[in-house]
Amino acid sequence: MKVRERSVPAQAPVLRQGDKRSELYTLLTGWAFRYQTLADGRRQILNFLLPGDFIGLQGNLLDVERTGVEALTDVTLCVFPGDALWPLFRAHPELGFDVTWLCAHEKLLVDDNLVSVGRRSALERVAMLLIHLFKRVRALGLADGDSVPFPLTQHHVADALGLSLVHTNRTLRRLHAMKMLHLERGRLTLGALASLQSLADYEARELEDRPLI
Repeated sequence: MKVRERSVPAQAPVLRQGDKRSELYTLLTGWAFRYQTLADGRRQILNFLLPGDFIGLQGNLLDVERTGVEALTDVTLCVFPGDALWPLFRAHPELGFDVTWLCAHEKLLVDDNLVSVGRRSALERVAMLLIHLFKRVRALGLADGDSVPFPLTQHHVADALGLSLVHTNRTLRRLHAMKMLHLERGRLTLGALASLQSLADYEARELEDRPLI
């Protein structure tokens, strides 16, 4: 059902909050994030999207996008017509199950982030986010030893975790001083994953093999 590929440059919108029903996408290459913006411009990043993630289901089910999606890096998207969703479920129920799995998996990530924002300290929040992203990127085979690509800025981290930029900077420097992580030139290295997981009160669980749509 794929009709084409679409390239979106970094910092450009993939979907805008309030858009009417649109096409469906899977993220082929690059990073993006899903967010919601308040009337005064304050932004909450809900989840970071990596290759293989499914985009656009919400707008197709609700007829309007309640959240936006922005390219974090240059991205390539596989494009599917929006009206192909229900024929997919009818004709290919196994693929319909895969779509449902991907959406349930994203909900789990958002739930984890909500717990962090609501109950964890700043140090625990940052540690939790870094562990999540590190493990997800490594599961995609994009790690180089203990190092993974990390295109997020401190603004992205702050907007994802409900922290001020100053507090985010201070927390990252503290974790660096504790020799738990190293951030340099767009790469993240975790020096003590077990200690970081203990600090974050992280429930270690194996990432299941994700379906590819």
